[in-house]
Amino acid sequence: MYQEFLDRIDFSQETFWISFASITFNPFFWNIVARREHNTRFVSRLVGGNPYVGCYCLAIVIFLIGVFRDFLYKRAIENQPTLPSLDNDYSKGLALVLFFSGNFFVLSSMYVLGVTGTYLGDYFGILMNERVVTFPFNVLENPMYYGSSMVFLSAALWYASPAGIILTIWAFILYLIALRFEGPFTSMIYAQHEEKTKRQKNE
Repeated sequence: MYQEFLDRIDFSQETFWISFASITFNPFFWNIVARREHNTRFVSRLVGGNPYVGCYCLAIVIFLIGVFRDFLYKRAIENQPTLPSLDNDYSKGLALVLFFSGNFFVLSSMYVLGVTGTYLGDYFGILMNERVVTFPFNVLENPMYYGSSMVFLSAALWYASPAGIILTIWAFILYLIALRFEGPFTSMIYAQHEEKTKRQKNE
């Protein structure tokens, strides 16, 4: 079964590696840009010093490269061989469940966080009053990343694509790596803000 799975991945396909590169690029891009914004305010300065406009501009870019990444992923798995044992009604049923559940987690997260909460507003100095603990954050700690991974996997199962499963695993690994950087850095931002607020109250 394992060998059959690997045999159904065509690593010579250019679209596979383009999708792989796109999946790799996105989290590195938004983390590098957001950290530079936090340290230098270069995005905010480009839009006249308004952090909200800067955050919205970055949100548009992140959204668009995400759409492009999804397009490249779909094109990649459409060009790949299928695995017959995955090409059945059970896999398609699971794919539908994952697709709707994953999108529900992503969209509900965006609704609760808003644009600035979703698209790294804290790096622009736009901080939330308190940590969000309502749904879906009371079910999953990072519902957007898990939800996005579920959507990736749903497409792989729908197209019975071992290559899609490999790309999904890679995307999930990158999300976990991103969390290792984003979590502590975000905590540091809020800790600095709290310390600054305390100093101002004592003055």
